[in-house]
Amino acid sequence: MPRYDRWFDAYAKEWGRRVGVDVKVEHVAPESLVSRTLALIEAGTGHDLIEWISPPSQLEPYLVDLSDLQAEAVARFGIEQPLCRKAAYNPATRKYFGYTHAWAPCQGDYRKSLWRQVGMGDGPSTWEELREGGKAIKRKHGVAVGIGMSNELDSNISARALMWSYGASVQNELQQVVINSPETVAAVTSMVRLYREAMSPEVFSWNSLSNNQGLIAGRLSYIANPVSAYRTAQTQAPRIADDVFFTRPLRGPTGLGISGPQPVFVYFVPEFSRNVEAAKEFLLNLSANDAVGTYQSELYNLPAFPAMVPQLDKWLADDPFGACPSDKLKLLRDAATWTADIGYPGPSNPAIGEVFTRSILPRMMARAAQGRQTPKESVALAEAEIKPIFAKWRSRGLLGGC
Repeated sequence: MPRYDRWFDAYAKEWGRRVGVDVKVEHVAPESLVSRTLALIEAGTGHDLIEWISPPSQLEPYLVDLSDLQAEAVARFGIEQPLCRKAAYNPATRKYFGYTHAWAPCQGDYRKSLWRQVGMGDGPSTWEELREGGKAIKRKHGVAVGIGMSNELDSNISARALMWSYGASVQNELQQVVINSPETVAAVTSMVRLYREAMSPEVFSWNSLSNNQGLIAGRLSYIANPVSAYRTAQTQAPRIADDVFFTRPLRGPTGLGISGPQPVFVYFVPEFSRNVEAAKEFLLNLSANDAVGTYQSELYNLPAFPAMVPQLDKWLADDPFGACPSDKLKLLRDAATWTADIGYPGPSNPAIGEVFTRSILPRMMARAAQGRQTPKESVALAEAEIKPIFAKWRSRGLLGGC
């Protein structure tokens, strides 16, 4: 959100001026964030504070434990959203490897005028409806469904949402790998049908902006995305924006419809930092200004500490940024009830973090959708990739369970 970035840059520098700290802000493209961070850690020097848009759990051995910061934040700001807490906490080590200050729900964004023509004016509510309606829209208008299957955030979140709706997951509550199941195979099979009937090949090479751009350009009938795509459309394509409406995450055969946060904003402090205490004070001040930050993000950033933005429900029910109708965002008021951390039903442990940043799940979906493997073969390969990751982190004492 450009408005938030402009506000944040000025805010961070002003905070530094007031407390006597020289603050420099560097913006890094999401696709480069992981590799850039790993390079800094290997070099043993760099930024005192780094923010990821997914849990950086696999970096825990190289990060400052922020448990004292977390305790102070809860004392000052009240109870934290559980999904935000889980994004920065390892129950096996009882350490906070990061500090979550905000998150964004991932709802469905659909073109009402197109879906009304196929008898779904309120948008699809299930993955099966997405396939059926998306197929009809593509045949009639040449407008595709946009669910990514590439190495980027949206694709990772969508793959998990689809799996969860079928009763599948990477791990169980005991942090055991359970991905190779009939439920996962069924979820991948569902994605194959959706791709072949309602999508286009561009989804295999998308970056984090591609689905936004496709929706705004009128090429997509449905995407899974936070409000950023809609906000951009309000400025660049007002006619499209007025036609974009939102749905909760799609349900599968289990009747469950949940999604991961997209993104979850987690700051962390590398062990090489020379300004650890200043970094902690900055994060406390950032949360103290949650109301301003939420507003400046145009309601993209939802607060990790809800009590700090008591006006949020009012803003979502009557959008201060010109939504038409003004209550278009009201379904986000209960978004925490249909959002899970990426490790669901277990924690966001280091193994889950590595599986996420390596995009193993969207690659699993892509291999089957492209016909390079059967769904069963692709799931088996994903399991073969994931099991050594879990074994590695368990041997280092950073995973619970057995």
